[in-house]
Amino acid sequence: MAEEVVVDKVLDARGSFCPGPLMEMIRAVKEVPVGTVVAVLSTESGSKRDIPLWAQKAGQEFIGSFREDGYDKIVVRKVK
Repeated sequence: MAEEVVVDKVLDARGSFCPGPLMEMIRAVKEVPVGTVVAVLSTESGSKRDIPLWAQKAGQEFIGSFREDGYDKIVVRKVK
């Protein structure tokens, strides 16, 4: 059984256009301490691709992208 991930900070970027949700995630990760789990709520389809790619390049942990009711919840843990 997978461990439940607790999200520490939620950013509501629903309705934002590319690259808005990604920029929200980058800004939040810069501001929070290591170990913090950040989620972006996004209706922008490219976010499911862009945020995991950014997390990999930035050395952060991509936890997952979860489809909710009409939007995606994209979750990243700050590791450095």
